[in-house]
Amino acid sequence: MQLHTPQNPQDWIRPLRQAMQRPPAAPRWPLHCNGQPIGTVEQGLLESMAAPAWAAAQGLQLLAPLPPQGAGACWQLQAADPTQALNGLARLLRSHGRCGPWRNEQLDVRADGSDTVLATIERGAVRALGIATQAVHLLGLAPDGRMWVQQRALDKASHPGKWDTLMGGMVSSGDSVATALARETQEEAGLDVEALQACSYGGHVDFACPNSEEGDGLGYMRERIHWYQAQLPRGLEPHNQDGEVAQFQCIDRATLEAWLLAGRFTPEASLILADYLAW
Repeated sequence: MQLHTPQNPQDWIRPLRQAMQRPPAAPRWPLHCNGQPIGTVEQGLLESMAAPAWAAAQGLQLLAPLPPQGAGACWQLQAADPTQALNGLARLLRSHGRCGPWRNEQLDVRADGSDTVLATIERGAVRALGIATQAVHLLGLAPDGRMWVQQRALDKASHPGKWDTLMGGMVSSGDSVATALARETQEEAGLDVEALQACSYGGHVDFACPNSEEGDGLGYMRERIHWYQAQLPRGLEPHNQDGEVAQFQCIDRATLEAWLLAGRFTPEASLILADYLAW
């Protein structure tokens, strides 16, 4: 069956870009670590969980916002070991069902607007705490110009069964964007980046929007996604290695555009592909 574009691409991409740049759905307190701003927390969340006895047991000084209604109010997390402190906070969130899926994967925590790494934290807690993250995606082209895309596994925590780029993954602690690209391409697609042709940086897309899929709907997503493009040599096909992909398909441009406009791709993949298509 032939697919047809249901609407003008500009009418589709404009509201999507706006949706990915929205303020929090509910008021949030700034979150500071050892005096450095690192994220935000929905008002009332930590107040309901962080008992003084817990803070003392973790070796933390977790101060409630002061003054309660002041414009400069914030949560201050003071600790000699900020990584230990932040992961203690992550475990607290998890124990109250306010954390995303627990991955046993550490992500870097930076002061807002800085490249300096202050600490690391469990990946599942970053949305609840509004901590900025980085991710990387790869667009895989066939020699004839078609594009390889993946369908996300049906048991994925976010966007199960949606279509995605050839590869997409987080930049873990200790990774550069380049090393994350290589690792995730091998894990998700079974491909060695060195075996791909004309691999080049395409650009980035930024997200700052409420996140309803993690942290019991109390999260806020702040993420920069770097995307690359490369060509798979003739005869080379992707094969998933980590169980997070339901299937791969190689589709032509008309099908790609129709699937995009029909909402079959994740928001992240949609914005990346719109950039690639120069929409």
